[in-house]
Amino acid sequence: MINRCATAAFLLLICLVVSSAPAQEGGQQQPLSRIAFGSCANQDLPQPIWFSIVNYQPHLFLMIGDNIYADTRDLAVMRAKYGQLAANHGFRKLRQTCPVLAVWDDHDYGENDAGAEYPLKVESQQIFNDFFGLPADSPRRQRPGVYGSYVIGPEGKRVQVILLDTRYFRSPLKRLPAEQRNGGGPYTANPDASTTMLGEAQWAWLEEQLKTPAEVRIIASSIQVVPNEHGWEMWGNFPHERQRLFELISETGARGAIVISGDRHLGEISQIAPADSGVPYPLYDVTSSSLNQPEGGTEDEVNRFRLGENYRDVNFGTITIDWQADDPTIELEIRNLRGDAVRQESTTLAELRPQA
Repeated sequence: MINRCATAAFLLLICLVVSSAPAQEGGQQQPLSRIAFGSCANQDLPQPIWFSIVNYQPHLFLMIGDNIYADTRDLAVMRAKYGQLAANHGFRKLRQTCPVLAVWDDHDYGENDAGAEYPLKVESQQIFNDFFGLPADSPRRQRPGVYGSYVIGPEGKRVQVILLDTRYFRSPLKRLPAEQRNGGGPYTANPDASTTMLGEAQWAWLEEQLKTPAEVRIIASSIQVVPNEHGWEMWGNFPHERQRLFELISETGARGAIVISGDRHLGEISQIAPADSGVPYPLYDVTSSSLNQPEGGTEDEVNRFRLGENYRDVNFGTITIDWQADDPTIELEIRNLRGDAVRQESTTLAELRPQA
């Protein structure tokens, strides 16, 4: 059991980080060792999983998309659906327990599978920023898109949280003819190098973030980065952008990168080797979805990068860092409704560095 006084002190310190607004969104000296995350929370359905997340006692919770299901061009409806989430007892308890950082996916952005073409993205961003309480002087309020970065912890134990916006700037998806789907999703890779996932401003920003000193980097993408075969939304829809991300991690010398993702209404842990990515160490993609409406994909859905099996019930993800070990260990887990680990992989800081 974590000491409650220590937890309260940590909560106070990290709140200063979340509410601050210098270039890196602030920093503080308490090591971050328990991170929880999840996606896809339908406000019209029960959400008992919040209590299991609270029981895990995270230092930080990351909401990585589909935080509500707005699916509307009526801003009053969007605000009302955020209001439903705000009123949920379990979610209120979570916000009292630890700081919450968030980025959106399509349904809270405004429309299913939408990208840059969504006509109310400026207004939707304002509602998002207001709901998650971003300070008036936060960099995330000063630019288009909801991307942001936070560095937490003292030198030698720094965790950088990078929240990517995969909606505001994204080019249209390329559809696959129905007769070619073979049970998979409706999209296929777009070879047009002029298309984008992040937009040039966000790419330039990301390059600077990856140069920021940190021991562990959690890159939150609302859609999967490593899996690229299922035909639903993923970075593989824009293979040149996926490869650009891998190359940027390598070229900036960014150590300790771990991707977390959502969207798919299933949980799984994927890993891509250096030979397949160009990243000079194994890159994990921990997918956690859905918080309350599971059973996406299929049990045998193709993913050559998956470690073990996927998990198609309600789930949330956790990252636990043991900073006391000589080579700090990192546990990557998918947890079920009760909070039990159902999928797990372990790594170390040394393994997330360029290999000799």
